Amino acid sequence: MKVFITGATGVLGRRLVAQLTTHGHEVVGLVRDDAGADLVEQNGAIARYGDVLDPETLRQAIDDDTEVIVHAATVIPRSPKPSKDEWAQNGRVRKTGMQNLLETAPSELKQVLFPSVVWVARQPDGSWFDETADRYPDRATQSAAEVERLLQSRAAVDDFEAVILRCGFFYAADARDTRLWGEKLLEGELPIVGGGLLGQQDAKLSFVHVDDAASAFVAAIEANANGLYHVVDDEPVSGAAFFERLAELLDAPEPRRIPGWLARLFIGKVNVNGFTSPMPTTNEKIKTELDWQPAYPSFEEGLKQVVESWQTNGTVTGSREESITETKISI
Repeated sequence: MKVFITGATGVLGRRLVAQLTTHGHEVVGLVRDDAGADLVEQNGAIARYGDVLDPETLRQAIDDDTEVIVHAATVIPRSPKPSKDEWAQNGRVRKTGMQNLLETAPSELKQVLFPSVVWVARQPDGSWFDETADRYPDRATQSAAEVERLLQSRAAVDDFEAVILRCGFFYAADARDTRLWGEKLLEGELPIVGGGLLGQQDAKLSFVHVDDAASAFVAAIEANANGLYHVVDDEPVSGAAFFERLAELLDAPEPRRIPGWLARLFIGKVNVNGFTSPMPTTNEKIKTELDWQPAYPSFEEGLKQVVESWQTNGTVTGSREESITETKISI
């Protein structure tokens, strides 16, 4: 298959490029600069310069024989307490980017894939949910919900398969947030944000290692899938358990707790809700229909791989007296 990928240098995109080329697919990755082009080409793909917000550059970048488009571009806010404008910019890249891709797509197009997030359908009462549940978007997930609806409506009219892969919280050795978590844990500066007056209430969350998220896209492309799937590991886990285990593996101080109402002052309501509002879901549909299996079925296996990777490449020392060294991460 000939696959065009936006966000090809991001934490998910670069894995998509690598895994798809390994599987024998012809891949074109959209990039913004020479460093991005080098990264895409090192992974065996063709680099094309462009911007998802500029339709003319997309027309030049997308070949007429492209069969699959994956819109993985995002501008996830980097600030500790993201503003409304920062979330809006990410929304433009997601939604306007998808609109531009659909308008410039070639007639040979067979399939369009979009990485959404499972917490777009987080239930108000904190109950389990699956792909049939209603959406309940907030500021951070509003654009994901809009792209889901856009893609589904266009696929109903145009002749292509729409695949929405809602992913759990990403983590990986080279993921920006995971690296930051490791740094802050070693410094004793990453608290566990909990619900309730004293922050003692934990919420069940759905995580997925980014390697597994990428392999789900490969499975969907090779099966010529159509529809909505949740891409998460086998069991939801509390944020407290996740960070406590990462601290143990790093030989870092045990993280303290902070109540969500207090944490809002520092990281905002959206980020606090992300860790204090339950989002337990299941991967049964994608396992059954696409024969997908995560290489890291639980956070235990995944975090071991993360820390071993840090120790192998020198990104982290594994000692609470020392800190993570600086490395450039491409997002």
